[in-house]
Amino acid sequence: MQSMSLSTGDFSVILLYFAVSIGLGLFLSRRGGKSLSEYFLSGRSVPWWLVGTGMVATTFAADTPLFITGVIGTSGISGNWVWWSAAAGGMLTVFFFARLWRRAGVLTDLEFIEIRYTGRAASILRGFKSIYFGLFINCIVMGWVNLAMLGIMRILFPEVDGQLAVTICALVTLAYVAISGLWGVMIADAFQFTVALGGCILLAVFAVQHPRIQAAGGLNAALPAPVYDFLPHFSDTNFWPEQAVPASYVSNAEEEPNIINEANATNEANAADETNTNDGNGLQRIDLWSFLAFILIQWWASWYPGAEPGGGGYIAQRIMSARNERHGLLATLWFVVAHYCVRSWPWIVGAIVAVALYPELNGAEREAAYIRLIGDVLPSPLRGLLIAAFLGAYMSTISTHLNWGSSYLINDFYRRFAVKDRNESHYISVSRVTTIGLMLVSLLVSFYVFESIKDAWLFLLSCTAGMGAILILRWYWWRVNAWSEIASMLIPVAVVTGLEVAYKLGIPRIPEPKNLFIIVPITLLLTLLVLFLTPAEPDKHLAQFFERVRPAGPGWKHIARRFQLKAQGSLWRPFLGWILGTVLVYAGLFLPGAIILGRFLPAMVAAVCLSVAVVGLIFVIRAEFSGDVTAEDSR
Repeated sequence: MQSMSLSTGDFSVILLYFAVSIGLGLFLSRRGGKSLSEYFLSGRSVPWWLVGTGMVATTFAADTPLFITGVIGTSGISGNWVWWSAAAGGMLTVFFFARLWRRAGVLTDLEFIEIRYTGRAASILRGFKSIYFGLFINCIVMGWVNLAMLGIMRILFPEVDGQLAVTICALVTLAYVAISGLWGVMIADAFQFTVALGGCILLAVFAVQHPRIQAAGGLNAALPAPVYDFLPHFSDTNFWPEQAVPASYVSNAEEEPNIINEANATNEANAADETNTNDGNGLQRIDLWSFLAFILIQWWASWYPGAEPGGGGYIAQRIMSARNERHGLLATLWFVVAHYCVRSWPWIVGAIVAVALYPELNGAEREAAYIRLIGDVLPSPLRGLLIAAFLGAYMSTISTHLNWGSSYLINDFYRRFAVKDRNESHYISVSRVTTIGLMLVSLLVSFYVFESIKDAWLFLLSCTAGMGAILILRWYWWRVNAWSEIASMLIPVAVVTGLEVAYKLGIPRIPEPKNLFIIVPITLLLTLLVLFLTPAEPDKHLAQFFERVRPAGPGWKHIARRFQLKAQGSLWRPFLGWILGTVLVYAGLFLPGAIILGRFLPAMVAAVCLSVAVVGLIFVIRAEFSGDVTAEDSR
């Protein structure tokens, strides 16, 4: 792929972007140096719109538009259910957990462990998680993001050393994170998200005006009709499908006038194989069991950065930085809406055009078509703006992971177990050194352990299956103890290992995500067995937790009655909010898509559903906070 031609104006935009990012860090350096609370939680005083924007900016990684392009090229628009299915889990966090996280008043979500549990098991769990997630998992995630940026740099500037370019980006990010803490990350996130989203919207607008797209009849005629389906067509209903690699529908394309033509001979062969996931149009559809695994299991059962069941990770960190419970809930609501409804279609439109314009590309090259599109459709200095957008997406993700990982290692390991009772300036200094160390480790992992990262990441996605149930129940059921949470982390690893051994012995492999139907039930059964075979947490400790967090529902009646305590609120309003919020997300997701593709009846249905959901949510949220003075506290 040829290098992109950049003008002086393009480079000026890129340099301006770097200057603003560093300037924000320097400007906020004094605020981040006051205390650990300021450094890791911005003093718990951030407004909801900034908190939520920071969340969505973090999940906007540099490789996300490339991933969407690959999905469109392989499975069409419906292939995005791979991540759309998590919307219900996001809304569960909004209405069942956002207020509780803010109410807990902890510095990190791992500190929560010793508030909810007690004894040696709680200490072991907190210490292990601080290293496991703060160092190991965190560096894998950052390594993956660095690798994606390395690939982008090699496409944009093949004549420049890619490792050097990524290192420079990493050092700029490191500068404002280490200096200013979460304040710098938050403000930079808002700036970077604006640049990144605006750039992708501009690219989509220019892309649909490309002469070849217009000659094909417009955006909704550039590819075969099944590409534009919002829902999967289940051509494969077998749990163990035959192994087949479907031919790409872009492999037999002609350039003019219809950019993509269907490959008839290939389609006939595929139609003869009823178990093939190829639907006869060259699309590799999501099969029925995989779709069911996504929408019925994955969103609540598996741990994933940014989509943890019950919150957690940097999502919990951002919630805890909000001014109060109301701001925490609204921030998480804005995050989920922006994550699915605002960002999706600029990416999808650009991806459709990229797949249509470059039908000769397959695999990783097809994903890179999104980058190629920048050089082919955008004038200067907008090319520079799009490159700055990718830099913004990269830096936002890395900055959050640096701050989040450092908070685990310092607050939950170093301060808790190694060096206690030192002044705040000492811990802030060590936090800055730790942030630098995390960045260096992630770069080493990125440049020298590529295959290991890939294998470990795929392994980890299955190895967290089943954890989610305990992460949810620990808030609403007094009987959950530290040993059950430890079991929920270890059992999936053992089950996945057992499935691999079974495969080696000749039993057919169950591919992801269908293996969740095996891993999750076994994990839940054995975790419950551990839960009931081990003692509950002491009632006095549970009463202290209940009085602090005040979770609603019947799961704490035993403690509430014994210590004459009252829960706050009920579960019916959060449940109604969850249902309405999920409707809002999917209606808000499909409405712009239906309008863009000229499907006016689905657009009208989506608009009605969206209107009902919005009105309903306004009443639910007002009722949830009506007369609740504590929700306005900003402790």
